Amino acid sequence: MRCTPEAIAAALGDIESPNLRRRRELAPDGRVNFCSNDYLGLANDERVASAMADAARQFGAGAGASHLVSGHTAEHDALERELADFTGRERALVFSTGYMANLGVLSALADRRDLLVADELNHASLIDAARLVRSTSNLRYPHGDAAAARSLLDRYAPGVIEAGGGTFVITDGVFSMDGDLAPLPALATAIREYQGWLVVDDAHGIGVIGRTGRGSCELFGLSPREVPVLVGTFGKAFGTFGAFVAGDSNVIELLVQRARSYIYTTALPPAVAAATRMSLAIVQKETWRREHLNSLIMRFRAGAKARGLRLMESATPIQPMILGQAEEALAASAKLAAAGFRVTAIRPPTVPHGTARLRITLSASHSESEVDRLLSALEAAT
Repeated sequence: MRCTPEAIAAALGDIESPNLRRRRELAPDGRVNFCSNDYLGLANDERVASAMADAARQFGAGAGASHLVSGHTAEHDALERELADFTGRERALVFSTGYMANLGVLSALADRRDLLVADELNHASLIDAARLVRSTSNLRYPHGDAAAARSLLDRYAPGVIEAGGGTFVITDGVFSMDGDLAPLPALATAIREYQGWLVVDDAHGIGVIGRTGRGSCELFGLSPREVPVLVGTFGKAFGTFGAFVAGDSNVIELLVQRARSYIYTTALPPAVAAATRMSLAIVQKETWRREHLNSLIMRFRAGAKARGLRLMESATPIQPMILGQAEEALAASAKLAAAGFRVTAIRPPTVPHGTARLRITLSASHSESEVDRLLSALEAAT
């Protein structure tokens, strides 16, 4: 694009005309929020806020430097040890954001010789991370199709391995826009034959999925050996901010030495690490949060079916309703706003063309009556 005012205006016009321009709204705004990723209702928990405030008084508002200079504190260190224990891995490493965690993982572990096989609907951070590796074999398989992933491995992995490269299968655990689960057992079986690594970004699974909230790997009974690289974030179920990577000791040490998005950035504020430690403790202790959330998911889906509302197949807190075109999703979102609910319209390029949708997300902070009122509002809006 030419760097002129006219070119910039034209580019904005190209976004505006098909109703794809994004606009920010101030929150909270009095509406009941059904589009947040705060799945366990911890973002506003007084204990989490108090832990953050206490640590801010002790350590200050920011870390002041990168982890490898002077930004690594006792709060970061304790959080990493607790995360390793929670995920059943030898070590964990805290990153400032989930985007940076995914960039760091692939840039540190993969190179141009390696085969990267990734789900086509992976989060943008995984897609960008794979691009930055600049592998000559960066391939994508149809969403959720483990057989297609296996076919790509069978076709390309032998040659890559013979040339000295490695193999990676890369996937979300829970897909953020569809709410479905990756076929992790089949992917783990496929990659095992080629002695490769399964990399799972379980941002939307950690804290929520599995009997004890340990995520998609727990749900499927997969061991650290089968999923050697696990990425998780704090901005969803934990209600705070930041991310982590968990794996064996040498993998994490290699990230410390090589991951540019870890080395060359200011560390997560210690107060945020302290708040996340409190969230992690609550996640493990207060099982009623997941139980209530799962009850709401079943209630919402049953209510939608009774009203003839068509939802995508999802057993997670993410409950998408595809409406098709951007203007349809925007109109429905506006009607819901007028009824007192915040449900953002999700449009391309976040989702494929023709699949604009309402991305409804449920939280342990919601009540049954709020879910019932949302269902009535959805029926009227769509």
